[in-house]
Amino acid sequence: MALIEFVTKHFRRGTRRDQLPGRVRTALNERERANEIMARLIQLTIVMIFSLIYAISPKTSPDEAFSPVPYVLGAYLFFSIVGLIWSIRQRLPHWAVYGSILFDFGLLYSLMISFHIQYMQPASFILKAPTLLYVFIFIAIRALRFESRFVLVSGMAAAAGWAAMMFYVIRIDPGDNMLTRSYVDYLTSNSILIGAEIDKILSILLVTGVLTLVVNASNNLLVTAVTEQVAASDLSRFFDTSVASGIRENAERLEAGKGETREAAILFVDIRGFTRMAADMEASEVMATLSHYQSRIVPIVQNCGGVIDKFIGDGIMATFSIGGDRPASSAAAVQAAERILLDVQKWSAEDPALNAVHASGIGIGVASGSVAFGAVGQENRLEITVIGSAVNYSAKLEKHNKVLGSQLIVADNTYREALASGFKSSLIAQFQNTQVEGTTGQQAIVVLDIAGAVQPFGRQQRPVEPIRR
Repeated sequence: MALIEFVTKHFRRGTRRDQLPGRVRTALNERERANEIMARLIQLTIVMIFSLIYAISPKTSPDEAFSPVPYVLGAYLFFSIVGLIWSIRQRLPHWAVYGSILFDFGLLYSLMISFHIQYMQPASFILKAPTLLYVFIFIAIRALRFESRFVLVSGMAAAAGWAAMMFYVIRIDPGDNMLTRSYVDYLTSNSILIGAEIDKILSILLVTGVLTLVVNASNNLLVTAVTEQVAASDLSRFFDTSVASGIRENAERLEAGKGETREAAILFVDIRGFTRMAADMEASEVMATLSHYQSRIVPIVQNCGGVIDKFIGDGIMATFSIGGDRPASSAAAVQAAERILLDVQKWSAEDPALNAVHASGIGIGVASGSVAFGAVGQENRLEITVIGSAVNYSAKLEKHNKVLGSQLIVADNTYREALASGFKSSLIAQFQNTQVEGTTGQQAIVVLDIAGAVQPFGRQQRPVEPIRR
């Protein structure tokens, strides 16, 4: 009883496919379609092998005798090509798969019958042909669809076909059906041993049963794997691409409380006055504006080697950590900041949805230093984050743009690290010492601006200190 319950439960699991989300079923259908194409290619290969063997084998029949084998092989080749083209163009419906199974075995057994006619041998010659081994290949091919019903139908068609072949051989010449009970006579002549043929049918059915169990188990694994893959793909959209890849490839399980120290540069971007702006907009308009805004910023950050750490309303935080090389990380962060500022100038012309954002302006802050990178939260709710003084300082610099009426401020040491690593700025750099809210004492900063640009808040620029080499 336990065994029956296990098998029943095991087979029931296969019904879960009907309850799967549409996108998961689509992914499974695509896998099955690819496997169906592979099955068609294997079938085409088999018929080509048949044709090659026939072409090089010696012909024992007279030249004027009727030769059915070429016609059967030709039909088999034609329909194999048609099936391959059909499966490439679209996913085959189930009725087409069932019809294909019956047609394949029909042609295979017709080919075997044509051999005894071609070579003018008694009908029992069919039962001795090694072509029977291809029956098992045809059954196995159906396992590629990962649906046990196709394997079952193939096995039943193969067993029924072989039983029909036995009937044909026995009844084609009732007066001399060559039946024997001697195993030796069966092996050394064209005699027919019913028990041996029944053994073949049982072998076909047993192989079918085993493959059905294997395919059913494989189908459950496939459904689970595709479901997890689709879920992982969807969830990875909530992480930066490189972070999601790191989580997948990490040998250790991601846990809260584990982290590492990195040398990194941090970039903050924020829209000026977006909260007031959003108060006069519909919710869908707010989200659409943010989507357009993020679609301009994120690619620039990623192309410069940055990792999007988080979206905080209209704010974006990105981390640049290039192989522990802080000057290179600083250069990448400053380069991304400059590209963002230059891109902002094109928003009105290229994306009308960002007109209001362009008019309001943005603020960017960049700083570098040692940060702690890791996961925070609880077991069932984790978040990858970066913590450190560089993170806090870059956020303060971003906000300090409101005080100076600027759009891009970089920490002095970060900018000099970028220059030391070979970075070439395309903006005007103003070196200043100023009081930044939330910090103690005067802070050395660099205000970057586009040549000839008018500062959006109308503040006067601070005196520029000469660059210290």
